[in-house]
Amino acid sequence: MFEIWTYAFGIMYSPGPVNFLGLNGGVNGKTKQNVGFFAGVGAAMLLLFLGLSFLGNSLISPDVLPYTSLLGSGYILYLASKLLRASFHQTSPLTGSSDKQNAQATDTLRFRQGLTVQLLNPKGLVATLPIVTIQFPAAGINGSASVLWSIALSILAFGAPLSYSLIGSALGRKIENPRYFAYFTRTMAVLLIYVALSICIEHSLSVWFG
Repeated sequence: MFEIWTYAFGIMYSPGPVNFLGLNGGVNGKTKQNVGFFAGVGAAMLLLFLGLSFLGNSLISPDVLPYTSLLGSGYILYLASKLLRASFHQTSPLTGSSDKQNAQATDTLRFRQGLTVQLLNPKGLVATLPIVTIQFPAAGINGSASVLWSIALSILAFGAPLSYSLIGSALGRKIENPRYFAYFTRTMAVLLIYVALSICIEHSLSVWFG
């Protein structure tokens, strides 16, 4: 059972699109506002764990995964474009508005976005499939026990982007100039674009074109 926790923690807390979005939100002071997004991520993982536990591999056909990955890549690119379009302004001497209020221009992430991006994220399947199809049976976990384990692992998934957001929040408090907020957000957007293209190439194009 220790192996289950070790694998789940390693795959869920490693860098990825969901965690990058959490980190960016934290830097921009959106940790509390983005709790719904974190809950959406946890809910998506719960659906994957329960679905795969009771329906098995028939729920996700290998033939469907490239199309799901393509949709996921497109959605991640959409979120990256929103970060690139976010506006950041210096403090106005006329209005007296604060740097951080003006710097926190990125949109609040919602439950629906967390649910969607994680369901379409191949990393979610990479996390759940080995646990459900190999590690659960090896540990004798089935029936109601698999439900309890699925809930516990989904809470762990909820904590992944939250932990990145808290780290980002601590980092953001050290930044006063909104220009640096803008640089950081643009960097996160570029990383998301890289992740989206990597997913598309690895899980879609390589399958179709070898």
